[in-house]
Amino acid sequence: MSWLNSAHLALLERYLDVTTMRQTLVTTNIANIDTPGYHTRDVDFRGELRRAMDGEARGGTSPFVMPVRGLVERPDGNNVSPDREAMLLAEVQLQFKAATAVIRAEFAQLSTAIREGQ
Repeated sequence: MSWLNSAHLALLERYLDVTTMRQTLVTTNIANIDTPGYHTRDVDFRGELRRAMDGEARGGTSPFVMPVRGLVERPDGNNVSPDREAMLLAEVQLQFKAATAVIRAEFAQLSTAIREGQ
């Protein structure tokens, strides 16, 4: 089996899908920081990766989006925390960069093998 068709690549693909979805949710939360009644949403990042490793998330299944419990709600009903969202945005960016670095390194190795095999 080639690396390109491996479970390893599928897991990295799912990892990138979940980080992208989470970044979208975080930026949506930030965009709605002044929207009365808006409630923060997120995905269970570790749970989604577990689903991917267990093979449950094949075929483009979307991550489970859920409201975030335990946040302080303002009088207008909005519970978006700018500090929480800024921290999550930085975390998601680091996760995405790490995954793309792994993929880039794997493809560089593959490219080297092809070049040396000529």
